[in-house]
Amino acid sequence: MRLLVLGSGGQLGSELARWPWGTGVELSLRSRAELDITDAAAIERAVGASDLVVNAAAYTAVDRAETEPERAFQVNRDAPGLLARACARGGQPLVHVSTDYVFDGSKAGAYVEDDPQAPLGVYGASKAAGEAAIRDSWDKHFILRTSWVMGAFGNNFAKTMLRLAREKDSLRVVADQFGRPTLARELAGVIERIVARQHAGAPIVYGTYHFAAAGRASWCDVARSIVELQAPHSGRNPPVHAITTAEYPTPAKRPQNSELDTGKLERALELQPRPWQDGLADLVRELLTPPAAPKP
Repeated sequence: MRLLVLGSGGQLGSELARWPWGTGVELSLRSRAELDITDAAAIERAVGASDLVVNAAAYTAVDRAETEPERAFQVNRDAPGLLARACARGGQPLVHVSTDYVFDGSKAGAYVEDDPQAPLGVYGASKAAGEAAIRDSWDKHFILRTSWVMGAFGNNFAKTMLRLAREKDSLRVVADQFGRPTLARELAGVIERIVARQHAGAPIVYGTYHFAAAGRASWCDVARSIVELQAPHSGRNPPVHAITTAEYPTPAKRPQNSELDTGKLERALELQPRPWQDGLADLVRELLTPPAAPKP
């Protein structure tokens, strides 16, 4: 199987690039610098040389999107539409990564896949529009929504908290926004399982799915865990004070509840997400472990 991964330089794409793919999978990686996903001709060529496509590329600057809506929609809506139409012409299944931000966060419980979408800002609206563009263009798709992704690559909340724990005597973190933190590597593993099913001829049903780690948390909960995990390494354990969203205003409004129900995917792939605390501990350990010296 020739597997095309778009956005290979990003947080998730980098994990897909280093994933130990089994025999029979030929990986073709395209970073933003290598392929402009808004270029229809370039997309057509890349898709035409593949058997399955994973789109991990996106405009993810949530706050900046409020002042760059055209660019956000170009990358998050128009490009997935181009990609889906190219896949439809060539017959390639498409795995596309989306977000909890397509919901407004007003639901009391965890969101299921067919809950009404009501994004609060440009980023969420552009991602919801990208989902619609795919559904309108090609039925052989997996739209995989996820939330609060953190990993070894790129910028993310975990890396920010590790830096602040070294620099600050105390931290103030929002405690009234809730979700399910997700390790980028574990998300890559789910995508690998979908690809493996396709490769083996035993695919799961096409459609929209949710994946996130197990367990509900606030950003403050996550921050406190990170600070506690790094304390033995740095010798620093600054207190993390809970604040409200109103005390930390941002250009883009965030959903108060970003919890995604993952039951549909659990049943389809026969998997059980790990608790977010376990994934976070693995991530902090990796980020604080110096890289091995190259062999002479």
